[in-house]
Amino acid sequence: MTLRRRLVLSIVALVVAVSAVIGAGSIIALATIQTTSIDSQIEHATDRAQSHLNQGGGGFGGAPPDDLARPAGQAAGTLTAVYLNGNRVFSTIIQESGSIKQLTAGQAQTLAQATVGNGAQTVRLGGSVGDYRVAAVATTNGVLVVGLPMAPVYASIWNLIWVVVVVMVVALVAASLVATYAVRRSLRPLERVAETATTVARLPLVRGDQLADVRVPQQDTDPRTEVGRVGTAFNRMLGHIGDAMRAREASEDKVRQFVADASHELRTPLASIRGYAELTRRMSVDLPDDVVYAMSRVEAESVRMTGMVEDLLLLARLDEGREIQFDDVDLTGLVLDAVNDAHAASPGHLIDVDVPDEPVVVLGDAARLHQVVVNLVTNARTHTPDGTRITVGIATGPEGVDLTVRDTGQGIDPAFLPKMFERFARADSSRSRTAGSTGLGLAIVDAVVQAHGGVVSVRSVPGDTVFTVRLPAVPSSPDDLRRSGVAASGA
Repeated sequence: MTLRRRLVLSIVALVVAVSAVIGAGSIIALATIQTTSIDSQIEHATDRAQSHLNQGGGGFGGAPPDDLARPAGQAAGTLTAVYLNGNRVFSTIIQESGSIKQLTAGQAQTLAQATVGNGAQTVRLGGSVGDYRVAAVATTNGVLVVGLPMAPVYASIWNLIWVVVVVMVVALVAASLVATYAVRRSLRPLERVAETATTVARLPLVRGDQLADVRVPQQDTDPRTEVGRVGTAFNRMLGHIGDAMRAREASEDKVRQFVADASHELRTPLASIRGYAELTRRMSVDLPDDVVYAMSRVEAESVRMTGMVEDLLLLARLDEGREIQFDDVDLTGLVLDAVNDAHAASPGHLIDVDVPDEPVVVLGDAARLHQVVVNLVTNARTHTPDGTRITVGIATGPEGVDLTVRDTGQGIDPAFLPKMFERFARADSSRSRTAGSTGLGLAIVDAVVQAHGGVVSVRSVPGDTVFTVRLPAVPSSPDDLRRSGVAASGA
């Protein structure tokens, strides 16, 4: 349940509770007041009835019952009953028309059970008479019972109950509307803070300047309010994050520039070392075997180091958004060429091709995409033993083109999968190695694919490892792809 709904329901519940308490108190107060008023009227009516009865000397036989039951001043609905030695002399009610209505024997018997001298009490006479508030007093030679109907009291109470119910319903509706408006208005600043947080969460956050214009509005940063303090703290946090990201960018730029400069400067001395080592190997003069072996190792390592320097230089240029030339590329042809080269380089592996009959054309850089295919195939055959089946496939779909390289080797350590495409990442213990590895091949694959606006992923279980490169559908213009590639490389 949202905070807004909880607040609205709490306010409405409070209003209903207060209304119910006030309504119940009003009903109880009305019932008490009405009953007290009835009791007072009964007391006066009893005095009049006693005075009327005593005018005949206290006897009940000297006057007709109608005259005895209708003393002067008695209101319509007044009940009068006289009992002599427990036997009813008469029991009547004055009607609205002024006539006298006799009570039934059962009703008279109920009245006879009223306690004498115990004040007013409510009795249920039933029928059309209903409930009466009565008081029984002793006379000279009998018992006099006088009462008034409770129907007006009940009617007043029910009228008040209906009024309370209607008022509570109106209060409920009004409280719901007012609470909804008030809570929505009060939470609007918090919603704006939440919108700012959502905007930040959706940003890729690869550059510090992305947060430059993302801030909680100034109106929601009043330190005198709770939301204002949250907004101020959030803006301060965004500022710190932006500064940290800019510092990281500056550090990464320095490292990237250093790698590019170092790689560029190392190419010349490495070429010299390789050249002199090769020249020494080709000299016809006899050299000791250990010297020949040492020079061959120098030449081999210089070749390997030259490849590493070239890879580092390529990654640095890709990071800067360079090295990508977009054009129509026959991806099927690149796969066939890479597989043919792999057959020659690693005859011990079973390498298959699964491509559509028609050539698959994508927009990208042919040299760089060829390097992607070569690196993935080389990775598969380098880290799997002879006899492993490798399948290179292409599949097209509405979202783009999928290039897959599958092998049936022993798989990759699950703990290493999240670091698979990091630079210099190597998992020698997870797959067998028959040749050296710089740990840059898959990093180059990831950088090139990102520069093309695509994504590369890996799924591996023992006996089935699949690298998947998804290149997006051809964009509307090469410029769009170039911009997406630059943004991806900056990440």
